[in-house]
Amino acid sequence: MGYVYLYTGTGAGKTTNALGLALRSAGHKHKVIIIQFLKWWKNTGEYKIRNTLAPYYEIYQFGRKGWHGLDNLNEGDKKLAQKALKFAEKIVKEKKPNLLVLDEINLALSCNLLDVEEVLEFLDKIPKKTDVVLTGRYAPKALVDRAEFVNEIIDVKYPKELVTTKGIQF
Repeated sequence: MGYVYLYTGTGAGKTTNALGLALRSAGHKHKVIIIQFLKWWKNTGEYKIRNTLAPYYEIYQFGRKGWHGLDNLNEGDKKLAQKALKFAEKIVKEKKPNLLVLDEINLALSCNLLDVEEVLEFLDKIPKKTDVVLTGRYAPKALVDRAEFVNEIIDVKYPKELVTTKGIQF
């Protein structure tokens, strides 16, 4: 039976948790597909490793180039998020992954780029052999209720200066 894992909260590490599951799954030669909502930057470790981990690991990005802030999202961002969800529906049918990661889908929902009912309907159609990971801040209650595993990530301590270490934060 496939399970839904949800990582939310305002702390750092939601995507990192999902990537840990992806690495573990690929290590068992399970098919992993990662779909990133609102992300475009290809200089991250999770994107750069795709060829090394192929054919067990695939990653796709659906975000407008550049960081525009959550207050500056537009109709183009909405279309990209909807395209990502449609792509997820198609790829689940075609490739039947063991693990599907919908990275930042919670944030896309929070920003009204997607409809929660549409996402719930999609989750109900996921094959039994596919586990799903949902990440992002501000997960809607309906997804928290739907998921079998829910983790809220909070920052307990964080340096005052911005830390961006290659291989850790990106």
